[in-house]
Formats: sequence, C-alpha cells, structure tokens
Amino acid sequence: MASLSQLITCSLSSPSPSSPGASFCLKPRRGAVGRVSCTSSPAEPDASRLDRRDVLLGLGAAGASATAAGILLSFPRRAGADPVATPDISSCGPPDQLPPSANVLTCCPPPSSASPVDFAPPADASSSPLRTRPAAHSAGADYVAKFNRAIAAMKALPADDPRSFAAQASVHCAYCDGSYSPDGFPGLDLQVHNSWLFMPFHRCYLYFFERILGSLIGDPTFAIPFWNWDAPDGMRMPAMYTDQSSPLFDPRRNGRHVPPKLIDLDYNGREPRFTDNQQVDHNLRVMYRQVYVCAMRASMQRVSTKSTNMISLSPTPSLFFGSPYRAGDDPNQGPGSVENIPHGPVHIWCGDPEQPAGEDMGNFYSAGRDPLFYAHHANIDRMWAVWKGLDSRRHTDLTDPDWLDASFLFYDEDPKLVRIRVRDVLNMDRLRYRYQDAPTPWTSARPVVTTQRVRSATSSLLTPTARAAGAKEAARFPVTLDSPTRVTVKRPVSARRSRAESKLAKEEVLVIDGIQVDMDVAVKFDVFVNAGEDHAAVGPGGRELAGSFVNVPHRHRHDKRGRAIKTTLRLALNEQLEDLGAEGDDSVVVTLVPRQGKGKVKIGSVKIEIMD
Repeated sequence: MASLSQLITCSLSSPSPSSPGASFCLKPRRGAVGRVSCTSSPAEPDASRLDRRDVLLGLGAAGASATAAGILLSFPRRAGADPVATPDISSCGPPDQLPPSANVLTCCPPPSSASPVDFAPPADASSSPLRTRPAAHSAGADYVAKFNRAIAAMKALPADDPRSFAAQASVHCAYCDGSYSPDGFPGLDLQVHNSWLFMPFHRCYLYFFERILGSLIGDPTFAIPFWNWDAPDGMRMPAMYTDQSSPLFDPRRNGRHVPPKLIDLDYNGREPRFTDNQQVDHNLRVMYRQVYVCAMRASMQRVSTKSTNMISLSPTPSLFFGSPYRAGDDPNQGPGSVENIPHGPVHIWCGDPEQPAGEDMGNFYSAGRDPLFYAHHANIDRMWAVWKGLDSRRHTDLTDPDWLDASFLFYDEDPKLVRIRVRDVLNMDRLRYRYQDAPTPWTSARPVVTTQRVRSATSSLLTPTARAAGAKEAARFPVTLDSPTRVTVKRPVSARRSRAESKLAKEEVLVIDGIQVDMDVAVKFDVFVNAGEDHAAVGPGGRELAGSFVNVPHRHRHDKRGRAIKTTLRLALNEQLEDLGAEGDDSVVVTLVPRQGKGKVKIGSVKIEIMD
C-alpha cells in the first residue's frame, strides 16, 4: 500500500484530457488553511497542512491504491461545499460495544429498496391543518386518551415496519451511537450531538414521529406534547407518563423522580438538598443562563435607544446552535448552550440508575425507547422558537450553506424514505405545527452574585466534604479533572473595557478546549469565574457559575481514540463579567469542578476569545 505521502503527491502521469500536461491535485475544502500546489515534477506537499477531510474523502472516493511507482490516483472532490451528507442506510452497521444490558442487536432502522425522495413541504401551507403541541402537564383527558391510542398503535406494529415504535426508537441510536458513517467518509462516525446538527436533527425526528402517530389514528391535526420543564407548573414528570397501565409508561426510569419530585435542570447524579421553592428558583436561573434573554435597561438607553443587553450563554447563533460540523470532520465539535443544559441533565435525571448503563433516557442508544424522550425534545425544539422570538434582530438561524444543506433520512407515514435538509425545517409554519403558548418566567430570573449571606445559607445545605473543597492550581495542561482545578486566564487586551463600553462590546467567550471524556460515562463539570475559594457554596443560580459541560453516555464504532471523544465548550462572558465588576480586569480566575465522572475528563486548555 502507498504511504500517505505517496497518496498526496501530485502526479504527472495522468494529465487531464482538457489540460494536457497538467497534474492532478487534491482540491482542499472551501476555507481550508494551507493548500497543495502542483509543480512540474512530483513533489511531496506538507501533509500537516492538508485538511484531514480532503485526505479522507480522497481515500474514500478513489481508494488507497497506487501504481508500483507510487503514483497518486486522482482524488475526486464534491464541488462547492462540505455539508454532512445523508448516510447510506443500507450500510448501517451495529453500534460499537453496546452495554451488556442492551437487548438490541442493531440500531438500524428497516432498510429500503427504494431511493429516498426529497422532502417537500405543502405547496399551500394555509390549506394544511396546523398542529398545536400542548404542554403535557395541562393536557386534558381527551387528548391523553388519543395520545395513548396513537402510541399503542405504533407499538403494535411489527419491528420491521419503519413506522413502528421499535424502528422509530432505533433512529436515535443509529444517528447517535455510530451505526452510520457520513456519505464519502466510511472511516468516520456520524454523530448528531455536540455540534450545530443537534437542533435541526431532532426537529426532523419529531416531525416525522408526529406525522406517523397522526396517520395511525387518522387525525392529521394530532400533535405530540411538550414537557414544559422550564416553568414551575411543568417541573414534574407529566402525569400521563407515570400511569403504569399506559403505553406511555417506561419502567426504566429513576423511581425517585416520579411526582411530586421536582426536576433538577442542573442534575449531576446526586439529589440536591433544596426545598421546592429553592429548586424552582434554581431551575429558572439555569434557564436564564442557558437560553439567553433580552432586557432593556435605562443605562443602555443612554448609550443607544436601539441597543439591547445581550444576556446569558446564547447571545449569538453559533453559541446557541453549537460548533460547525462539516463533511470529514471528527464528530463532537462542540455543543450549543441548550444542548449542554438543560438537555443533558434532563436525560440523566430520567434514566434509571439501577440499570447498568442508565437506560432508558440516561443513554443515547436507549433514550428513544421511553415515550418521555419525545416530550423532552419537543420542549428543546420549543426553546429554538422561544430563543428566536426573544431578539429577532440577533437571534437568527445560521446562514452557513454547510449547515443549511446538511441532510438526514427518515421514513414518513406512507412509509417512504425521505431526504430532508436543515434548510427545510427552519420555518415551523411551513411544517404546519406550533406550540401552545406557555409562560417563560425564567426571562426575569437573572443570576445573582453570591453574597456572604447567601454563601452562609447555602453552606448549611452542603456536605462537610463539599464545604471543605478547595481547588488545586493547574500547573500545566492537559489536566485530569479529578478534583476542583483553578487556572488564571489572561483576557485579550481588546476585551478589557469600562462598564459603559461593555454594553456594545463584542462577545467575550471562555473556551474550554480539548475536553477528552470517555463517551460511555455520564460526566458533568461546572465552570466558575472569579468564585474564589467559595465555589462550593455557589448554586446553579449563582452569577459566578459560567456554565457546565455534560456528557450523556453513548458509543461509537470508528473513533480512533477508543472510547473517548474530544470536544470543546464555549461560554459567553460579557454579562457575567459585568455583574461581577470585572470588565476592566487583566485576567479572570476559572475554576473547573467535576460533579459526575470524576477523573474521567481531561482538559487541554482554557482561554478567552473574542467573537464577532
């Protein structure tokens, strides 16, 4: 077999028919750093400057063979863009090393002998019925009975029917646990979590799931419910899912978390010692921090009557949706704010800790088996709509064509195989569904700086170990996060500003890079800024808490690092630094505190960047 250097060498032996004497060269992806140049004699370009996606695509498309002289075969390249392409479902393989508790042999949905058709929304949207997704906790008896009937009909279908509940549940496993590879990259896993694909994939998933349910009961107006965990009245597991005689019930849930237990949107595997009022308050402050709201203040009006204060962890589309994930990339480029929290903790909170791998909701391979999964993700999808409505000027969908043209495959109610692109699902009205109006009380639950009085009160709720917890200094990176770890991070000179200047400043982002974690372990760590030695007394509603990283267990086939993933966490800082009075400081003190999966996480670096 030819070496990598031989495979990326330009050849004079196979000139293009249209350009006599010209050599064939690998064409770098659009926007790649570095380039490959052809010369009049074979040459070895600097392989370190080649984008690995171009090399992998060339190997996948042209093979890795070469002539006896080591001459390179042409590497054909899709022209123009690098969206993650629709997988070939006929090549779906088993997920890697499912837990011993798994009772499935494959995550693959039933195959199709027909080619997929491209998704087409109704030509006249106004003539199609509008489906309204209700809040699960307030749904009436008639709706609950209809929903039970629909789920029962879906569960009654044979597993080889792509509309069946078993087949629908396998969709999440296939796209999230390494059963698919992106088209053109057989050596890589396709992963729809931890990147900008998270929101649109799950919107597509719910859309077809909902259409199938409506078809099974002959009601095109039927809509699935959403779990309204972001408002106090919805912060318990909805009653319709806890009836053990209902097809909505799943025995593999945490028995301690049935009503009247309030959900903990910052859950880390341990039960908080809060009163109900405290838990509600913490949940609302978590929502404020993660989803981002807009508030006009008198001080800003003096700067500009058209300005708004950009709040929380999602002030820009890229921080809300997550990091770019293009064809040929390793998966897990970096999650958006809502995907981390509350998405991850709700999964873990629901899963059964008595099961070997936290089944069902506590593990990606099994999450789709719990009907509650779809209500949880309906509220995540609702957060997308809510976020856009909070600031229509800045809260917009991404415009990168690699995001817009990324595609997925789903079966519809007929059932036929449908190829749907991200650009197809940006307008809910065209998809003919909406969400019942529901309050968002968290928009006024701004986190507060933890005063000494609050620290003392909170400290009484902590265990002696937690009260005594200090933080070690990170002497060098990478570090294993087996205990609280503190590092002083210099701020870019351009970021330092006065309080008045901070109102219109570009977004300052804390970047926790090179996060390496065992993918099959539930992990959570918190990130504090300027918390001093009292980070243990800062609750999820404290201003010093910048955000968190959460890993919901899953598996992959192809990851060359074994069971580990490598990813990045990005946290917006502008409002936090303003509240902490640190806008003009040269540096900040960042404390990383493992909450779940201690010793299972490595951190490559901590830095601050400026985002336009």
